[in-house]
Amino acid sequence: MKGSKRTAWRKSSYTSQEGGTCVELASLNTSLAVRDSTDPDGPVLRFGRDAVAGLLNRIKTGELDR
Repeated sequence: MKGSKRTAWRKSSYTSQEGGTCVELASLNTSLAVRDSTDPDGPVLRFGRDAVAGLLNRIKTGELDR
């Protein structure tokens, strides 16, 4: 995955022009990858699509609000 020219990373639309702390996402065949935008050669986390969909659903419904 590191150094792969075929992986299309997308940065959040909320990222400012100054950069800062942000994550990037990449769609893989069966999963989604997440990395720190300030360290593109650093570690990459991979999550199954079902796990990501479940997390987003919990966020949208407010289940994780405190």
